[in-house]
Amino acid sequence: MAERPLILVCNDDGINAPGIRNLISVMNELGEVVVVAPDSPQSGMGHAITITGILRCDEIRIDEGPQKEYSCSGTPVDCVKLAVNVVLDRKPDLVVSGINHGSNASINVIYSGTMSAAMEGCLEGIPSIGFSLCDFAWDADFKPALPYIKKIAQKVLKEGLPQDVVLNVNIPKYAGSPYKGIKMTRQCRGNWEEEFDARKDPRGRNYFWLTGKFVNYDKAKDHDEQALADNYISVVPVKSDLTAHEQLERLRNWDL
Repeated sequence: MAERPLILVCNDDGINAPGIRNLISVMNELGEVVVVAPDSPQSGMGHAITITGILRCDEIRIDEGPQKEYSCSGTPVDCVKLAVNVVLDRKPDLVVSGINHGSNASINVIYSGTMSAAMEGCLEGIPSIGFSLCDFAWDADFKPALPYIKKIAQKVLKEGLPQDVVLNVNIPKYAGSPYKGIKMTRQCRGNWEEEFDARKDPRGRNYFWLTGKFVNYDKAKDHDEQALADNYISVVPVKSDLTAHEQLERLRNWDL
């Protein structure tokens, strides 16, 4: 009897978040599942790791289904590193991160703890996917997205992924209409225009609360933000190699 695929599940919203519980339920159908996830929300942590403090990783039990579950005091990337190097007795066949509560399309991929967990899996040579639902609500409706998540994960388990490539999957907020399908897209060119709301605490000391809005600079229509607006699930292949290879020859001609 063939060994079932070993699937590592992580996220950045915390091990109790509804998003990860839904992701676990899908992965249970595809293989042996081990969960290593933060014990509290770690959104926006990017690829941060813990280097000046201790890490705790405690086995717990929340749901039936996963082979094992671990609650980690660190970042999403810490979780993947601990899983691969300490918790697991063999390398996973797949790393999945999410389902994030909120979009990780466009420039959000840079800040995302969800995608950084997936990227860490990619750096370990493991096919990896980050899943996000464009709905920040704790009680968001994940169910319509689950068949698509299963389909994408099954395909990656079967076909693998190119070296140094991880998939960034974003799913529109469910608004009652069936999703139109899945589109392979590119990352939208956009950015956040931040504002810092200045306030005072009860002792009169200044503090700031980050706010802002996303601005789409992209005039084309083949990017992830457009696919989501059209009610398609967006899949963007993201590379861990950040080198601008197309610029190397020009920059080598600089008189330095």
